[in-house]
Amino acid sequence: MKWVVNRAGIKEELDIKKIREKLIKACDGLEINMVELESHIDAIYQEGIKTKKIQETLINQAVSMVSFEEPDWTYVAGRLLMMETEREVFHKRGFSYGKFYQTIEILTKKGVYDSRLMEFSKEEIDILGNYIAPERDMLYDYAGANMLVNRYLMKYRGDICELPQEVFMCIAMLLALNEENRVEVAKQFYNALSLKKISLATPILANLRIPQGNLSSCFITAIDDNIESIFYNIDTIAKISKNGGGVGVNISRIRAKNSMVNGYYNASGGVVPWIRIVNDTAVAVNQQGRRAGAVTVALDTWHLDIEKFLELQTENGDQRTKAYDIYPQVVVSDLFMKRVENNESWTLIDPYEIRMKFGIELCELYGEEFERVYTEIEGDTTLQLKKSIKARELFKEIMKVQIETGMPYIFFKDSANRMNHNQHMGMIGNGNLCMESFSNFSPSKNYRERSEKEEQGVRSVDLGMVHTCNLVSMNLAEIEKEELEEITKIAVRILDNTIDLTETPILESDRHNSHYRTIGVGTMGLADYMAKEFMIYEESLEDIDALYEKIALYTVKASALLAKERGAYRYFEGSMWNRGVFFQKDQKWYENNSQYSKEWQEVFELVKRYGIRNGELSAVAPNTSTSLLMGATASVNPTFSRFFIEKNQKGAVPRVVKYLKERAWFYPEFKNVDPKIYVKMMSRIGKWTTQGVSMELLFDLNKNIRAKDIFETFLTAWKEGCKSVYYIRTIQKNTNIVNEKEECESCSG
Repeated sequence: MKWVVNRAGIKEELDIKKIREKLIKACDGLEINMVELESHIDAIYQEGIKTKKIQETLINQAVSMVSFEEPDWTYVAGRLLMMETEREVFHKRGFSYGKFYQTIEILTKKGVYDSRLMEFSKEEIDILGNYIAPERDMLYDYAGANMLVNRYLMKYRGDICELPQEVFMCIAMLLALNEENRVEVAKQFYNALSLKKISLATPILANLRIPQGNLSSCFITAIDDNIESIFYNIDTIAKISKNGGGVGVNISRIRAKNSMVNGYYNASGGVVPWIRIVNDTAVAVNQQGRRAGAVTVALDTWHLDIEKFLELQTENGDQRTKAYDIYPQVVVSDLFMKRVENNESWTLIDPYEIRMKFGIELCELYGEEFERVYTEIEGDTTLQLKKSIKARELFKEIMKVQIETGMPYIFFKDSANRMNHNQHMGMIGNGNLCMESFSNFSPSKNYRERSEKEEQGVRSVDLGMVHTCNLVSMNLAEIEKEELEEITKIAVRILDNTIDLTETPILESDRHNSHYRTIGVGTMGLADYMAKEFMIYEESLEDIDALYEKIALYTVKASALLAKERGAYRYFEGSMWNRGVFFQKDQKWYENNSQYSKEWQEVFELVKRYGIRNGELSAVAPNTSTSLLMGATASVNPTFSRFFIEKNQKGAVPRVVKYLKERAWFYPEFKNVDPKIYVKMMSRIGKWTTQGVSMELLFDLNKNIRAKDIFETFLTAWKEGCKSVYYIRTIQKNTNIVNEKEECESCSG
């Protein structure tokens, strides 16, 4: 007879039959030989070994058996981990699935769950509890199960206190809280989430069921050129970071080094000292102890400090001018790119001097107006702070730093603002932390201090706007063609409901949410979708164009139907939506050019009659972490590798593409895709996306990539209308090592 020690420390007989039943369940429907794993039970047995240890050993054994030829072992390991988690929760709280009301009641009283869950009646909760499908825990491979269990399941006093399907149902309930038929809507949301059709951004997945959790992913603010605005925004950045958001901050209004202060020239230290304070704030306010705050700092290419800005993260130079913990971003105009292409001169200027002499905030201009004003400024011979350089030399320096550090990001300002459906209310100054989410934003102004006797208090400010976006991603690896419209409709509804559920960390963000109701429906698993459809990457530009046009059509339609039900967003009047121009195209264009012209006619009529609920609709996030959870390739990128083992301090995690066995050769690896073809693919997706696409570029330096090739890739991105460039990744010569920097999880939906 063999004995083990259970969780309570009690010696009990080893039940080989129960373990074998679990193995059968874990291997069900998979192409593996269960006997290989079963044979290890006797080998790992020791007198007094704990049951948990046996389970962990079997999981690790299954992980070690994952190979290119037998990828299904990763699902065996994932299922075993899910079963072990259920066993642990059962032993801790005394029950497993089947007592949903009791779970909510207990965890609400303990302060783990949001008390709004108890606004549902016991009858409603019992109906939804009976609707939970525990077998969906078995849908996860090891990477997904490991992430769900260790990162997202809530703990109470160090122990996991909820089960995966309870997570999805609780989130679905809160998302449906204000719906008229909330039980049925919660069921729809639950199905989309638990069947991995829709992936929630990390803030929603992690925070929605906890009290007062921030649900918004992306924030962008702007700093004015005065001490009050600078430190007001430092406070803003700290509050957003504390609540787990990723921050973008525009500093192009701040005067340059050696500019005038209080009538004295050569008094300003420029933007670098303030960036260092932002950097240190990001480190100090470390997202509730999980990781350093994540901030991208954006500067226009005409700013006199741009050259120093590019040196922020290089190894050489004065370390007192470095900021290694922020993410630099360069804001680029069409005029600059034209001069780069033609190898013409470019003038660097001080925004303060321009403001004083011309009464213009240059960073608030774009397009033809910017070109006219900038050309006039260049011709002014009386400017004190002015430097002429070759545009191409500055761009070469940008490229050089990118190869070295992976950054700066690039934001094509004119491309983004041409697509802006809310041009009537402002402009877009730069991108967010992951370069896929952006809309109008503006700095708060007129900081005033009053005596305590005055009614309005000691301090007041005229609130600006902080771009705020809530994100989900539709998982194309799991969605069938015939359900794409319905899943898109659910995704739009989920995000619109999210806006009403969240209180963001700052007032300017709440104001943006209420006025624009910006949402970002994105996609992940595009590489899986293409493999499933036997699509050859280089030959699929038109097919992907059509797919994303269809998604665009469905998002606009869903938002228009929500406007019929709930009303249009506040700034609809005067918007491009209101004027009948969608994605820079009027109704006649769709009549003459689109294969979905009849469907577009219906959508134009809906918007004309009811308006649209959300000022911005779509954004394609990088999904680096949550794509693991979903068992899909990240975002819209080719896979980095069809199969590899990722090793870290906690062990090894096999990474396997979904259709490896039957479709392996329809997964081109990123390093083997022509960068120019990839850029053209991203432009096709981007032209049907109201915000942007997290477009990474990967250059394999083993392939005799020249600076000219990288330069031409960037020119292609600009000419094709891409709005931004995220990370630049390089595979170093004679290695397979890719340069990496830790990324923000907020957009990872």
